[in-house]
Formats: sequence, structure tokens, C-alpha cells
Amino acid sequence: MNARRLAGLIALACLTAAGCSVNIGSSTPTVEETDLERSVTQTLADQVGQEPENVDCPDDLKGEVGAVMECSLTADGVTRTMTVTVTSVEGDTVNYDIEVDAT
Repeated sequence: MNARRLAGLIALACLTAAGCSVNIGSSTPTVEETDLERSVTQTLADQVGQEPENVDCPDDLKGEVGAVMECSLTADGVTRTMTVTVTSVEGDTVNYDIEVDAT
């Protein structure tokens, strides 16, 4: 990934993504960790034009409005923190924003 794309990735203030998941036996939908990482990777790739090297989230994301999770993003050998915040839940669809820390 060239420096221009990395700068674009870091400059992203907020992206919107959606993850679908069903947690059997619970009324609260969740986005499984691997699905969340895949969705975030695809969203960032769509915005920047190239996938980051790695996206790592520590756990499943609960489908509760306001739920927050910090994940890490590695692009061009630089690791950044990013915050995933649930903005709405529609049935089994969890919508969330992604904010990449610029520092």
C-alpha cells in the first residue's frame, strides 16, 4: 500500500458498515469476530481501493446501540487503533460506524 493510500485510510473520520449475525438463544444479535473483521476490511478496501494488511478485533460485537469495540488495523506496516460503534440494529442486522485513530 503506498503512502497516499495509507494517508487516505488514516484520514477516514467515519465509515458506515453493516454486519449480519444471529445469536441463537439470545434476543440480542451479535456480529461474530471473524465476520466483523471481514466486514471492516471490506469497508476500508472499498473506501481506499486496497485492503489493509490486517484487521483484528478482540471479540464478537454485541448488537446494542452505543456498543463500542476497539480493534486494530495494520496498513503499510503501521498499526492503528480503530473504534467500531453500533449505530442501529434492524432485526438481525447490526449497523456500525468505524473511526480510524489518526495518531
